[in-house]
Amino acid sequence: MVLLKKNFTLQQRVRLAQGLWLLSWVAVMSGTFVFCLGVYLKTELVRRAEVMENTEVHVVPNILIMVGLASIGTNWVATRVCQDSLDASRFPRWKVLLLAWFAVAVLICLLLITVVVLSYALQGSLEESLKVGLRNGIRFYKDTDVPGRCFQKETIDSLQMEFQCCGNNNFKDWFEVQWVSNRYLDFTSKEVKDRIRSNVDGRYLLDAVPFSCCNPASPRPCLQYRLTDNSAHHSYDYQSEELNLHKRGCRQALIDYYMELMNSTGPGVLSVILIQISVFLSLRYLQTAVEAAMALENPEEDSEGYLLEKGVKETFEEIKTNILTLLKLGQVDQAAETTDNTEKAASPTPAS
Repeated sequence: MVLLKKNFTLQQRVRLAQGLWLLSWVAVMSGTFVFCLGVYLKTELVRRAEVMENTEVHVVPNILIMVGLASIGTNWVATRVCQDSLDASRFPRWKVLLLAWFAVAVLICLLLITVVVLSYALQGSLEESLKVGLRNGIRFYKDTDVPGRCFQKETIDSLQMEFQCCGNNNFKDWFEVQWVSNRYLDFTSKEVKDRIRSNVDGRYLLDAVPFSCCNPASPRPCLQYRLTDNSAHHSYDYQSEELNLHKRGCRQALIDYYMELMNSTGPGVLSVILIQISVFLSLRYLQTAVEAAMALENPEEDSEGYLLEKGVKETFEEIKTNILTLLKLGQVDQAAETTDNTEKAASPTPAS
C-alpha cells in the first residue's frame, strides 16, 4: 500500500521544485544558525574551563557544530537536486545519492532532538562540575606564582564581578580557605603568628572576602575584613544587617546562565527540525513524482508522488530484513576467510 500518494501535474512539479529550492536555502541558513549557536556555546564553556571539573557538557555544542555543518551541506545538495529535477538528462545521476541524502537528513533530525534532551539532562553533571571546579578555584586563588595557577585569581575575580556572585555557595566559603598568599604576610607580626597558630593546618584564615565580592550598588563602602565582628565597624550588625557583598554563590549564578543559554536553544533547534522535515518530505515527493514522469512516454503528463512505496510496517520490515541479510553476509564472509586461513595453515608444506 502506497503511503500518502498524490497526483502532480507538470506545473505542480515545477512549482514544487521552485518552492523546495527556496526552502532548501532557508534550511541552509538554519544550519548556519545551528553552527553559530554551537560555536557560541562552546566558546562560553571554554572561557570558564578553569572552574569546571569535567567536559561532559561540551557534548551539546559539539553536536550542534557537527549537525550545523551537515545541515549546510545536505541542504545545499537539495538545492542542486531541485535545479536538475526537471532535466531528464541530469536528474538520474542523483538517484543513488538521494538514498544517502535521506539517511543523513534523518540522522540530522535525530541528533537535533538529542541536543534538546541533553540540554535538560546534563544539568546535574554541570552542577557537579562547577561545584568541584569552583571549590578548587577558590582554594588555589592565592597561588599567583605557581605554574598552571597563575591566572586563577584573575579568573575568579572576573567571574565574581561579571556574574555578581561570591564564593561557591555564598561568601562564607572564603572563610574556610587561605586566599591571601604567604608572600604578602608579615610573619614577624604577632597577629599573623597568632592567627596561623590558632587555625587548622597552620593556615591564615580570615572572616574576610576578596574585593571582587563587593557589591558596587551598595550605598555603604565595601566591608571586606572582620565581617563577623560587630565591634570592628560603626553601626554594624553581622546578624541583622544586609552585607554589601554579592549574596548569590557563583555556582548557582553559572548554572542559571548556562541552563538559560542551553534552554534557549530549544525553540531554535525545534524550528530547524521542522524546516528539515519539510525539506525531507518535499524532496521525497519531488523525487518520486519526477521519476514516475520520466518513466512515462510523455514526461509532461501527470505523475504520482508518494512518501513510501509500501506501508510503514512493510517498509520497516523490509529495512530490517535487508540489514539482517547484510550482517549475515558479513559473518559468512568472515567465517569463510577464517576457514581458508586455517586450511592453509594446516596443509603440509611440499618437500623441496
